[in-house]
Amino acid sequence: MNLVVQRARHPELRAYIHSAVSGLLPFIQKGLVERVAVIFFNTDNTPVERFMFKLVVNQSYGSKVEAADLEFSLRSFLVKLSVSEPLTRALSHDCRWKITAYFRSVPEAGISKDAGLWIPTDTNQWQQPPLITPIKSMSSELLSVQLYLEHAISDEPKT
Repeated sequence: MNLVVQRARHPELRAYIHSAVSGLLPFIQKGLVERVAVIFFNTDNTPVERFMFKLVVNQSYGSKVEAADLEFSLRSFLVKLSVSEPLTRALSHDCRWKITAYFRSVPEAGISKDAGLWIPTDTNQWQQPPLITPIKSMSSELLSVQLYLEHAISDEPKT
């Protein structure tokens, strides 16, 4: 897409990210995934911030879409993501993170061999509703994506 992107240096981290994204792809294509979140936690296992990707896939397209049809929209989306750092909170060096998918319905094991890779989990929530900061949205005939950042209202902004 003629776009410079960041990537993890550590091979095992790259493999984890690739596995998570590849494992979600069949469920996204079937419209089963509502949102994907990258959640950062402090040492108390409390969420510090969440990057939320809300997805809507037009199922009527099937396999009729060419990659070039989405290139411009996705490029502008990824550019905006790369410059969103000023909106984030300062994270401690001992924080941790995870990728969480919010499904519209629980995937059945027979739908995909990847269904077993995703397990139900209980994600800690904030005591009050989070502050939501919209970052970017894009919409095409095939795909609509909204990206927003959630963080606790009591957190201090990054300096």
